[in-house]
Amino acid sequence: MNTITHLDLDTFFVSVERLMDSRLKGRPVLIGGVSDRGVVASCSYEARAFGVHSAMPMRQARQLCPEAVVIRGNSANYSRYSSLVTEIIRDRVPIFEKTSIDEFYVDLTGADRFFGCLKMASELRHTIMRESGLPISFGMSTNKTVAKIATGEAKPNNQLEVGAGRERPFLAPLSVKKIPGVGGKTFQSLCNLGLKRIGTVQEMPEEMMERVLGKSGQLIWRKANGIDPSPVIPYSERKSISTERTFDRDTTDVHKLRGILTAMTENLAFQLRRGQKLTACITVKLRYSDFDTHTLQMRLPYTAADHVILPRVREMFDRLYKRRVLVRLIGVRFSHLVSGGHQISLFDDTEEMVKLYQAMDRVRDKYGDRAVMRAAGIEARTIGRSNPFSGEPPPLLANRRQ
Repeated sequence: MNTITHLDLDTFFVSVERLMDSRLKGRPVLIGGVSDRGVVASCSYEARAFGVHSAMPMRQARQLCPEAVVIRGNSANYSRYSSLVTEIIRDRVPIFEKTSIDEFYVDLTGADRFFGCLKMASELRHTIMRESGLPISFGMSTNKTVAKIATGEAKPNNQLEVGAGRERPFLAPLSVKKIPGVGGKTFQSLCNLGLKRIGTVQEMPEEMMERVLGKSGQLIWRKANGIDPSPVIPYSERKSISTERTFDRDTTDVHKLRGILTAMTENLAFQLRRGQKLTACITVKLRYSDFDTHTLQMRLPYTAADHVILPRVREMFDRLYKRRVLVRLIGVRFSHLVSGGHQISLFDDTEEMVKLYQAMDRVRDKYGDRAVMRAAGIEARTIGRSNPFSGEPPPLLANRRQ
């Protein structure tokens, strides 16, 4: 029987800010874009009591909780603490999977023969709290779905074990919204069918759920019944993502070069968002016809937004392209990658910008990476040939969660 533990750092951004400033303890805190057009990246439990939640427009959050302290946030601090917790886990467990900046799955299958799984997970949790100063909760069960839901029930700063054979009774009284993957629209569809509690879904025939909701209905039914065979995928951090373009004929056409750079940058940024990643370092590469190669690198706040990255890419290209001779190859690389949840930029995006990117990415998911492009990048469809080793979307970022 498998033993899977899901660990989740409680209100991670807020907890890090409270380590930086103890005056924030016990106070409602909002982290995100500080202007009224910004969105909430994270909020404290004290703010949640007023109905505030992440991804809410900051203007609305301030109206609901006028006493809240609003902080823009510091992505470098969050990345550093996430790395610290990752190393603590890496040193103490055989297999773990990091699914976001503050969430982990640990496979402790077989550990009960030597240490006791619950004891081992508890010691890991207390080690994380002692060495990082951050509160963390965990749920333990026979698979990832039940373990994740158990973590939600254990919060804040606690732990919960759901033993083998207890999965269905544990899940039955909970809202279907607790099932991982059930978002607002799916929840509403389930409610319209009279399926508000997981126990009601458990009583439905699997075939009927699939007939009504398609493949997602079948998946929801299985998760509602505590069935989830997905494995814990051993974690290996991807450090960078890049693409290059080598031309059939060397060129000095600056307009075309900038257009191709625009298209490549857009595509890489989309791959970041699809993989729920953010970058903090951009490199532009230029190779002339005599194979003389130059690169330029620039740091920036963590982001996966085209409108933030593109000006930097264009600036670096203009600084690199000074010889005005034939160009053989151009390339772009994003590095210093971290998991970034649903945010395009952790703290700077407006509600309108978030919705725009979400709409564009839905079109790309359905019709292909090149379905939506800036006019400046359209010429990249026909100019040059891609490097076969780096021009395709990175396979590790093709999955929505890593």
